[in-house]
Amino acid sequence: MNILDRFTLKGQIAMVTGAGRGLGFEMARAFADAGAHVFVTGRTTETLEAAAHSIVEAGGSAEAVAFDLTDASARGSAIDRIVGRHGRLDILVNNVGARDRRPLTDFEDRHIAALLDTDLLAAISLSRDAVKVMAAQGRGRLIFVTSIVGEMAMPGDAVYPVAKQGLTGLMRSLAVECGAHGITSNAIAPGMFATETNAALAENPDMVAFARQRVPLQRWGRPDEIAGAALFLASDAASFVNGHVLTVDGGMSVRM
Repeated sequence: MNILDRFTLKGQIAMVTGAGRGLGFEMARAFADAGAHVFVTGRTTETLEAAAHSIVEAGGSAEAVAFDLTDASARGSAIDRIVGRHGRLDILVNNVGARDRRPLTDFEDRHIAALLDTDLLAAISLSRDAVKVMAAQGRGRLIFVTSIVGEMAMPGDAVYPVAKQGLTGLMRSLAVECGAHGITSNAIAPGMFATETNAALAENPDMVAFARQRVPLQRWGRPDEIAGAALFLASDAASFVNGHVLTVDGGMSVRM
């Protein structure tokens, strides 16, 4: 078999959370380009439908599924809908990540709970339901989008890294727990990406200078530059990669 053939996702079913735009959309588009049918999920129907339409217009296969990730019933229904329609789920990307930058002393318990619910607890629940399906079919790929801030601290951003480190712990636990079922579990830790959410920051002269100083490639990442890492982990090219955090940050996290 040609090594490039191992990157195909032809006939596979993928679900990407938070895929209406940004990194989630780029990962979904890459999966569709590789032959998968992709469920583009998130909260806003219009955004998701536009994203799915864009993928289809480019020759891929995708559909939008809108639901609130913090709604336990809606999460379960989304998995049921996918499996009911296609009989399987091959790839789950837990990508959603809300952020609230402020000192911990400014948080109330309800704010902390809301962030953890979105960034961590929802991924635990979705992964549990996906694992049941993947174990029955004897194969699956779990991918968790964490962050380099799980390892690198900065002031005024205490709760988000807690959730991201929690995802890393979940990923490693599932790598051990689910490997015997043919399921791999890995993570992608992005650095500074110029997504729609970060557009103002990426254009700020001070942050441009910061990237030049701290990132060895001296720039912010383009959203599409996440796609190769996601496709690799989702494909048979990574069939023996399990329990790994793939950092995609231009070298920022290794610079002294």
